[in-house]
Amino acid sequence: MNGTGNVKKGIILAGGNGTRLFPMTRMACKQLLPVYDKPLVYYPLGTLMQFGIREILIISSPDDIGHFRDLFSGGAELGLKIKYAVQEKPEGIAQAFIIARDFIDGDPVALILGDNIFYGVVDFREKIQNFDGGALIFGYYMKDPRRYGVISFDEGGKPAAITEKPDRPDSNYAVTGLYVYDADVIDIAAELRPSARGELEITDINNAYLKKGRLDVVRLGRGVAWLDTGTPESLLTAANFISTMEKRQGIKLGCVEEIAYRRGFISRGDLRRLIEKMPENDYRIYLSSFPEE
Repeated sequence: MNGTGNVKKGIILAGGNGTRLFPMTRMACKQLLPVYDKPLVYYPLGTLMQFGIREILIISSPDDIGHFRDLFSGGAELGLKIKYAVQEKPEGIAQAFIIARDFIDGDPVALILGDNIFYGVVDFREKIQNFDGGALIFGYYMKDPRRYGVISFDEGGKPAAITEKPDRPDSNYAVTGLYVYDADVIDIAAELRPSARGELEITDINNAYLKKGRLDVVRLGRGVAWLDTGTPESLLTAANFISTMEKRQGIKLGCVEEIAYRRGFISRGDLRRLIEKMPENDYRIYLSSFPEE
């Protein structure tokens, strides 16, 4: 089995045409749209950082990749190593692993979709940090999961199949936009053929691992929230959720500077220098409020 060990590399897939968010996406891709007080991409980036992942590849379209470079540069200010790759056409999530072949370079890797927001990742962070090969996906209980890949389970509670956007789901567990694989995923992705909608399907990768008995499913509990922001309604729902949680708890979600500091990626001095570059606003005030440690 190749590519076992702790996951140190992560991919953010920030592609797609954002057609369901038109006309908001006429001037910027959806991953750069604001969700309450931050660009959407801050949230998936922060999730990877919470897992201790510091080597990150951002994949986006030819028109948008430069905007991500402008936003994060090489990632050094956050204690990260960020690289960039172009997806010429949005031909499926699984295509990301073909694009990222050189980046993966035999190591395990986590992939998160750039329009997904997770809250409560500490509940399953250890599972990712102790990943030892195969595939690891996360099931989220939904009232109506028909828009997603749906996991069905056998009588023993083990995954039996994953069906993409079924009309009649066999369970209420949807596959979230967070995946962890060993390096075998590159070869599996390379052997895929486009589906009827012309895409390389991530569901086909998951089922390939499942057939080999190498797929593990974590059912996310009530302490975890998963938000998919692909439509105007879900984008608004996410913004309201972030606003509510921040106001009630007095902490910011997806604040990548804070995460970098709390995880030990940067020092107090590094954080202070980041703060000094910011304009006077609530975001700066929040970061300036941390006590000296």
